[in-house]
Amino acid sequence: MFKSIDDINMQVQGPAAIAATPLSASSTETNLSDDKFAEWREYLAEIDWVPDLGLDIGSFTWFRGLITLTALCGIAISALPDFGPIAGHRADPLSGYRADQARSQMIAPLAYGSDTGIRMAATDAVRPLAESPERPSIELVATLGRGDSLRRVLQRAGVASSEAARANDLISGAVSLADIKPGTKIDVILGRRPAKNQARPLDQLAFRARFDLNLEILRDGDQLKLNRKPILVDDTPLRIKGTVGSSLYRSARAAGAPADAVQKYLKVIGSKLSVSRDIRATDEFDIILSYRRAETGEVEVGDLIYAGLERDGKPTAQLLQWQSGGRTNWFEASGIGQSSGELARPTNGRITSNYGMRRHPILRYKRMHSGLDFGGGYGAPIYAVTDGTVTYSGRKGGFGNYVKLQHSGGLASGYAHMSRIAVRNGRRVRKGQIIGYIGSTGLSTGPHLHYELYRGGRTINPRSVKFVERAQLGGRELRRFKGELQKLQQVAPGAALAPLKSAAIHSKPEREINRLTKPLKS
Repeated sequence: MFKSIDDINMQVQGPAAIAATPLSASSTETNLSDDKFAEWREYLAEIDWVPDLGLDIGSFTWFRGLITLTALCGIAISALPDFGPIAGHRADPLSGYRADQARSQMIAPLAYGSDTGIRMAATDAVRPLAESPERPSIELVATLGRGDSLRRVLQRAGVASSEAARANDLISGAVSLADIKPGTKIDVILGRRPAKNQARPLDQLAFRARFDLNLEILRDGDQLKLNRKPILVDDTPLRIKGTVGSSLYRSARAAGAPADAVQKYLKVIGSKLSVSRDIRATDEFDIILSYRRAETGEVEVGDLIYAGLERDGKPTAQLLQWQSGGRTNWFEASGIGQSSGELARPTNGRITSNYGMRRHPILRYKRMHSGLDFGGGYGAPIYAVTDGTVTYSGRKGGFGNYVKLQHSGGLASGYAHMSRIAVRNGRRVRKGQIIGYIGSTGLSTGPHLHYELYRGGRTINPRSVKFVERAQLGGRELRRFKGELQKLQQVAPGAALAPLKSAAIHSKPEREINRLTKPLKS
């Protein structure tokens, strides 16, 4: 019989020795593995896998946290579900006859091949066109830009230069081209051209030349003809009245007056009354604006033409804008107008020497300097400080080339050392008009303007003077002024906003319609 090794060991060493040896080795290996696992577990537990990335930037711990964050983000992204469409059954695309049938009945843009009605597919009888057919006409809209000319606009629209010039002449004969406002839309129709290397002929042109006029150019054979289409306009002024209340500005705006008109009204009334002290809350403001309504429905709000104020039903202020002597001014009901302010500067240069005693730069002793010196380059313009008449123009001793102007109120002004004089004796000049140019003639050390102001023939300090100009109407002009004022006061408030009665408008001549001042009955 064969005996196993265990049996032999049992016989030699005994059962106790055999059992003790293998049990002792197994226990040692288990203890070693448990200790190793415990050490690694404690080591890993002590590691901070998610440190604060805002601290210790660049350290080993920070990079370890960054790796952890990157790994977690990668795992999350890789685990995202796919939300794409679920592929289903797809029918085979139509072809041949079935495709033609479906395309002829489908609803789709023309660009995608839709048709209306059923048709057959192309056969060998179809021949492609050698070139596209010529369009019989082209309709377009041209816009007149600021600083542009009507002729250039038409040429850019495709009109031949000869026809553009002809249309320009026809239009300029009917209305001033300067009256056509920038931004005007011009409807143009170009006809069929005789050859592709020639410009299309102008068949029709239409636009609104003025608020009260439409113009149209039509082709009649080989000629162009102009048709005028007047637009009837109601010129009834817009009158706005109301109580001042706590704020004149807010009350006028609430009554419907435009902001610009209210500001101008306050400025005009302020030239006669103190807006803060003299106007009461119970007073009534009276504003009249120029206002135009076309029969086609357009409205054009104009400038302020009348500014009034009433207290207890009686007028406190009545100011009407009126043109007299080529200038527009505000006049009271009595026909007296006034404007006040400082005298204008005679040139744009700075003041280099003031009025008073000084040491003369050439004579080398103290003497009275009877004016103001203005510096400026040689040839700089010299302006009249206000309206006046030239009483002297020529050479005058140490003043060199000299001009003297006589003004109202006993005032006069003198301008010396000019290089060139631009006015003659007896000539009437306006404020701001050029009367000469800066120079260094006479007793002068360099180019400058010596400016003097006189009152009663004696020099005064120009800086101390303010002027008040008064203009008074008289005779026939005063009667026309009062007639216009009376006509405006007969306009009812809001009459310009009343509905127009077309029959009444068309029954009147155009010149009479444009002068309407009474409200139209609806």
